[in-house]
Amino acid sequence: MRRSAKITRVTRKTVDRRLVYFSKVSSRYQNSLLKNLPPIKSLHFDDMESSEHTKMKPLSIPLAVEHPSRLVISYGVASMPAKGRLAKKALKKYGRRKDERRLAWSETLGTVSRVAALDIAITSDSHSRYPAVIKEHIPNARHTQVKGRRACVAGQGELKVGGFDPLFSLNHTAAMFRANICRLIRRTWCTTKLKERLHMHIAIYVMWHNENILAKKEGRSTRFPFP
Repeated sequence: MRRSAKITRVTRKTVDRRLVYFSKVSSRYQNSLLKNLPPIKSLHFDDMESSEHTKMKPLSIPLAVEHPSRLVISYGVASMPAKGRLAKKALKKYGRRKDERRLAWSETLGTVSRVAALDIAITSDSHSRYPAVIKEHIPNARHTQVKGRRACVAGQGELKVGGFDPLFSLNHTAAMFRANICRLIRRTWCTTKLKERLHMHIAIYVMWHNENILAKKEGRSTRFPFP
């Protein structure tokens, strides 16, 4: 945000206000898009991970992506407890952290349920909590779980090593998120301070991402709803 302010010769407060404004415009664009989409027949669902301020405060970013078009249907941002080697350190320094992933999954899949075909096929990784939440919001879905695979160097660690990837549409989209949203790039000093701002930044990128896909599919130039 500081660099954006410097390049455009405005104050950082102006950039902050425009982030809020453009995220609202982007959300309206997404709602309009979903209203005009034909029923979604195939979907990939999983979540990415990021953090706010420090790696000891991780965030989950659930993503629902149409397959094979890679159109982003829904997304969310949720706090989650630290895990692995940082778990004890995070608990000691910041106390117990809320796990909001179930709520974010529900909101993301709730949006999907509005545009899902009756026989929608949903593919996800082997997370043990996914089947229950998918069944709750899209009971008629044909849910398939696939085993997670080791990440390759390319694609910000989102693309997988070797052969056919059954979650390629989602993993490719996640790699594009990390490449185009500076605060999601791995090994960066550009970090999120507030998860609400990350949600706004994602909203703007999703509008750009979806508009480019639709423009290519329809054989036209992109049109952005920003004034």
